[in-house]
Amino acid sequence: MSDTIEKIKCLIIGSGPAGYTAAIYAARADLKPVMYTGMQMGGQLTTTTEVDNFPGYPNGTDGTAMMEDFKNQAERFGTEVRFGMVTKVEFSKEVGGIHKVIVDESIEIEANSVIISTGATAKYLGIESEQRLIGGGVSACATCDGFFYKGQDVVVVGAGDTAAEEATYLANICKKVTILVRKDYMRASKAMQHRVDKTKNIEVKFNTEIDEVLGDNVVEGVRAVNNITGEKEIIDVTGVFIAIGHKPNTDIFKGILDMDETGYLITKGKSTKTNLPGVFAAGDVQDKEYRQAVTAAGTGCMAALDSERYLGSLD
Repeated sequence: MSDTIEKIKCLIIGSGPAGYTAAIYAARADLKPVMYTGMQMGGQLTTTTEVDNFPGYPNGTDGTAMMEDFKNQAERFGTEVRFGMVTKVEFSKEVGGIHKVIVDESIEIEANSVIISTGATAKYLGIESEQRLIGGGVSACATCDGFFYKGQDVVVVGAGDTAAEEATYLANICKKVTILVRKDYMRASKAMQHRVDKTKNIEVKFNTEIDEVLGDNVVEGVRAVNNITGEKEIIDVTGVFIAIGHKPNTDIFKGILDMDETGYLITKGKSTKTNLPGVFAAGDVQDKEYRQAVTAAGTGCMAALDSERYLGSLD
């Protein structure tokens, strides 16, 4: 542990659209924010090759380049961006209390306010070919990437409401959508299943899993296997959408901050306030409904404004 304890007015944990937007607003408000980026600087968006739906990029951009733009803008206003991982927190329960944070298990920091923007991690199947082709046709967000498969055939993997929603969204864009369901039933709500059933260009294959994603640099198809009969088949598709859920990156906050049953941080009303004074949450770490870069950026702005008002109330 370090001998000296650094004191920070506004600490931002995590990067990505929420964290960087919070940093821009906090810096402009003279909160002198310090950001620790986490191990994936720029967050989930850096795994997306093309971004076409963020305002201000009329010709599109790629996720890594966009996050570099965000970072440069935050630094231009005075944000100190540091590469590091917050490994432990001790948040005060008192208004005006000091929040203690440990970075990389060695650096101790005291902060007057904390903005949490650690995001959520998409769950993947974990097979080698899938991991290799993330960004090359394998995606965990139909709203983000579906446009690139207009008029093409795609596969959706999953059985819950998320899979049903992704499939019906894609059905409006793509020629055909095949849903692969591991069991002999879908877990989606009856309403969502009905929507799937009545969509003519959606086919559901039960007891079916992906054995391998085919293609060298881009997806050219999948080899699916029936887990009852063992029979394998090739499905010619150009896109594979994994819709088996997300895991919010909130493990270090368990028992400290209020969360829902799946680990998403709970914020109060339309604000970014958590259950502890001076601690705010923005982006996918508290949003399991929309999970878009632009909505994350919006809550990042809100968190910085909430932080500024909180600190101002202490003066």
